[in-house]
Amino acid sequence: MRVREIAAGESLRRFVDLAWKINAADPHWVPPLRMSLNATLDRRKHPFHRHAEVAYFLAERGGEAAGRIAAIVNHRHNEFHEEKTGFFGFFESVDDPQVADALLGAAAEWLRARGMERMRGPTSFSTNEEAPLGVLVEGFDSAPFIMMAHNPPYYDRLLMDAGLRKAKDLLAYYLDDVNPHERLRRGVERIAKREGVAVRPLNMRRFKEDVDIIKSIYNAAWTRNWGFVPMTDEEFDYVAKDFKPIVDPNLCLIAEVKGEPVGFSLALPDINQVLKKIPGGRLFPFGIFHFLREKRRMRGIRVITLGFRPGYQHQGLGALLYLRGWQTGAERGYRRGEASWILEDNLDMRRPLENMGADPYKRFRIYEQPL
Repeated sequence: MRVREIAAGESLRRFVDLAWKINAADPHWVPPLRMSLNATLDRRKHPFHRHAEVAYFLAERGGEAAGRIAAIVNHRHNEFHEEKTGFFGFFESVDDPQVADALLGAAAEWLRARGMERMRGPTSFSTNEEAPLGVLVEGFDSAPFIMMAHNPPYYDRLLMDAGLRKAKDLLAYYLDDVNPHERLRRGVERIAKREGVAVRPLNMRRFKEDVDIIKSIYNAAWTRNWGFVPMTDEEFDYVAKDFKPIVDPNLCLIAEVKGEPVGFSLALPDINQVLKKIPGGRLFPFGIFHFLREKRRMRGIRVITLGFRPGYQHQGLGALLYLRGWQTGAERGYRRGEASWILEDNLDMRRPLENMGADPYKRFRIYEQPL
């Protein structure tokens, strides 16, 4: 068995293909779109690479791919947090401690050579990217919502046996035909009236302007959150361009006080129920027909992020956007939803969901170890 650093071409295709080898037998696994994943990994295309160094490693045994990992130095993270933390991501492995240990060892050695003092992951590439974050450790009995992780149950054991320890858990909350108590509904609307908050949907005719509004709120709202790194304009615009074809503007809400944007929530239709039916994760030439046929039948939504500018946090306004978003989704035919991911110690985001009757049904783990 050997682990080698790979670049482009055939080896990178094997890096991507390995996800199918590891997960294809899992009925709940949803394959990624190859086109999107290839663009993410491409140093020339994804803006994350402008401020980061990334190396890809492939484990091979008997000529067959057995595992993969990416080692990542995010210079913006280390500048923002004033630390020397390296990351690993895109982790896949057969159920063999020797393979996992070799992959993690290769990533650690690469990071150590670049002056890193700690390794954390999996983050693919960071907490901002649309790729899955963390390892699923609870909630294997259902398919993931859009852009959420799903992996074999043995991953937690492989990482812990390799010497990594829990750094933070992330939660996903499930909502299914939620009918909030009338007292909660009245309380939320009373808060909105007291604070003078008006809520409007995303304006697709002013898409660029609204994206800029959301960008400024996002970078201000999350600045004290664990692991957060402000997004560059190029990164935010890249994500917005990816989201635009699938966004339902009625599910993306902007909160304003006296015409001034102070908060937002972003929810997307759960296209995973469509992706699951696209052969081999290839949209072209025939997968596009599956996508167009199934797109109209989507009944799930995922609330991806929600935040308010400092000064409007801790006032119960998160509950307002959760409630309005869910009500709008129900009116538009969506019957189930997920709010994720949420830091386990972020009680301001957890409480309103639990008050609405949502259940924390999945748990994802990020690990770390000193180098």
